[in-house]
Amino acid sequence: MKQLRVLISRPDRIGDVVLSTPLPREIKRQFPDSFISVLLRSYTKDVYVNNPNVDEIIIINPENEDSSFWSLVKKIRKYKFNYALMLLPNERINWVLFFAGIKTRIGVGHKLFQYLTFTKYVNRKKYIPLRHEADYCMELARKVGVNPRSLDTEIHLSDIEKAIVKEMKAKLAPNDEFVLGIHSSSGNSAPNWKPEEYLALILKLNDVKNIKLVVTDNNPAEILDNLPGIEYPNKSVQLRRAILNIAALDLLFSSSTGPMHIAAALKVDTLSMFCPLTACSPKLWGPLGNEAEIILPKDGYCQTICPGDPKRCSFTGSGGINYSFIFERIMNKVNSGKQNLLNAN
Repeated sequence: MKQLRVLISRPDRIGDVVLSTPLPREIKRQFPDSFISVLLRSYTKDVYVNNPNVDEIIIINPENEDSSFWSLVKKIRKYKFNYALMLLPNERINWVLFFAGIKTRIGVGHKLFQYLTFTKYVNRKKYIPLRHEADYCMELARKVGVNPRSLDTEIHLSDIEKAIVKEMKAKLAPNDEFVLGIHSSSGNSAPNWKPEEYLALILKLNDVKNIKLVVTDNNPAEILDNLPGIEYPNKSVQLRRAILNIAALDLLFSSSTGPMHIAAALKVDTLSMFCPLTACSPKLWGPLGNEAEIILPKDGYCQTICPGDPKRCSFTGSGGINYSFIFERIMNKVNSGKQNLLNAN
């Protein structure tokens, strides 16, 4: 039987790339001798570093000469892929893979450029029925013959990185404090609190002696920056280092954002605010593979208070999500963690 050689293309944002990580694992599980590469932008490649199911990471950066159209065609052609799974419709990449000679190319939807290049496709049918994004991505792998057992996401740390995380955790919590990460930004990709609400929560949590607070944003809002007693490990660091910093947490609180998916892939607990609208739904974008608690506004909030645009919603007003409620949920997690530690000892 001819070796299965698969290129998975996901030139997207961090969270989307994390949600593609089940594909290489499930393909390798069913086809152990397969050769699998991922095509990514340079700033997301660290999601796949040390992944035992990926044989090659190929970087695409349009601004670099080695990622010019024909250079990329030549680079990809040498791998002799027989399948390409394009998880994100992209006309340039579609033509690159066509001229690279990949016989079977599978994309999402039915764009004109897909018809012109004889690309096979899967159709999400306007998200009816609504499934998880990772499951929609897996639909392309099913076209290759994969019967997935799990959609759990994963990020793999080396033994050296695990030792670094352990050392970081010891420095952050020398007295076994509960290490709580707060990620306040979302890149305008999902409904989110205003910085003032995060500040109120941080100030309330900072009075709790057995909690160590970590703000995981690489560029926090001015009113959240340089607060006394708070750690800011992700400022001006590369993604791989930020991944290690998140691995040192006991819990990450955030809206629906990339770091939430990183935490889930690292099996770090998450507490996440979500919008029930289809485009932002936790059924579509929720964390996979960890202990996760989803917080939604109260029933009726979207019909009476929400502006109708997820990018403008800040969960404020009657029926929304306020910092006092999140404080209570976090304290439940903290107390549960302390009890588990006592039971373990």
